Amino acid sequence: MTKKFYITTPLYYVNSVPHIGHAYTTIAQDILARYKRQQGFDVHYLTGTDEHGANIEKTAAANNVTPKAWADSVAEKYKEMWKQLNISYDDFIRTTDPHHEHVVQAIFEKLLKTGDIYLGSYSGKYCMSCEQYYNDSEILEGNLCPVHKRPLTEVHEETYFFKLSRYEKPLLKYYEEHPEFLSPKTRANEIINFVKGGLQDLSVTRTKVAWGIPVPSNPKHTIYVWFDALINYISGAGFGTHICDDKTEHEAQLKKIGVATFEDLWPADLHMVGKEIFRFHTVIWPAVLMALNLPLPKKVFAHGWWTVEGEKMSKSLGNIVNPAEVAEKYGVDPVRAFLFREVPFGQDGDFSMASFKNRYNSDLANNIGNLLSRTLNMAAKNIGDLPETITGNYKLLAKAGEVEKIIDAAYDELAFDKVLEQIYGFASDLNKLVDEKKPWELAKTDPAATKEVLLELVACLRYVAKWLTPFMPTIGPEMARRLQPGKIEKYPPLFPRLEK
Repeated sequence: MTKKFYITTPLYYVNSVPHIGHAYTTIAQDILARYKRQQGFDVHYLTGTDEHGANIEKTAAANNVTPKAWADSVAEKYKEMWKQLNISYDDFIRTTDPHHEHVVQAIFEKLLKTGDIYLGSYSGKYCMSCEQYYNDSEILEGNLCPVHKRPLTEVHEETYFFKLSRYEKPLLKYYEEHPEFLSPKTRANEIINFVKGGLQDLSVTRTKVAWGIPVPSNPKHTIYVWFDALINYISGAGFGTHICDDKTEHEAQLKKIGVATFEDLWPADLHMVGKEIFRFHTVIWPAVLMALNLPLPKKVFAHGWWTVEGEKMSKSLGNIVNPAEVAEKYGVDPVRAFLFREVPFGQDGDFSMASFKNRYNSDLANNIGNLLSRTLNMAAKNIGDLPETITGNYKLLAKAGEVEKIIDAAYDELAFDKVLEQIYGFASDLNKLVDEKKPWELAKTDPAATKEVLLELVACLRYVAKWLTPFMPTIGPEMARRLQPGKIEKYPPLFPRLEK
């Protein structure tokens, strides 16, 4: 039986176009998906867009279009960018998909019956940009939103609440029994302390927001955008036949994603998110799943933010980096690799063109590209046709097996920077071998020894090509093709050097 591996990105909010922050999460999961496929897993990779709420209503009105038309146009921009960045997702869900909307409504009504959702009224400080209420303890001095640093609005409305307070102890127990759930470990205490501080019931509907999924039993209420969006992880995995009336629609969804039952995919192996939405995914979402008696995801991993040339990205500064534009100029694969070599995954990072070019030239052009060209040029003169299998008492070939184990362990920790560190370090070892043995000189006195050196280099470079492929899905296979058995052709440089 094939091992299933179900991974997700957050749903990206369609209030604006995609940028490097969105690309970072999506490429990270793509790298993991490609690696797991290499390992023989049957991967299901879900991404998509979050399309309801007051912000979308407002943005659409400012652009003189309907909210749905606005959402359609931005969702297409995401799909186009993922195509440009070579993202191998298996499904793209939108919260305006009828299947998703029906599942959200059915879950809402089910939790209303179990008492996990109840009608009440709310007065509180609300951030229009976050589309959420904040407690007094979270509000910054001057009545400011802790995320956007803008004044909060006092809002009074009838609302349905989700009984989040009911799940305070079960959540703390789950965190204790499943320490890998809150990842990386450096972010775990923030969540544990927040829950220990006491959970308040969560407002999960709005009466002043028309652009949302209506509550079936009380249509003047629309469902809160965050409650709606989080449910995508199960609606996108085929959940619904259990609680919805329209069984055929859900059977069609299961057929679409290629599984027999929801249980084939759930629980998710990994939700990957930015650190600003970690709390939604590790407090609200698991509490909803507990209310539904569903298993919780195995891991939620929160990564850091990107700045650009030392500054926070903002429209007013005009420093929003469009990764597709950088990729168009310098190649998709080098951009993908740079993002995960520059900073340890999970921490904040800074994108600068100077750093990108330095990394490109040192890690790729000088280290791997030059090594491949030198090896193949010398092999063409001293070996002829490359053999299919290469065996021998080769030190570095033996080391490749050890490096592979370290790489596997680094993937288990989602330490993508450590994976690349191992790959580039091993390539450096191969370059040292070339410098020590000097095959071009050795060939004059000992052709047999020269051939052995070059065969070891070719065998080791085949490992490098395989390891690079999750990060560089075009260049990795091209490198492997150049090293395949048979006649060696003349090739252009794999990584032409960039001018500084």
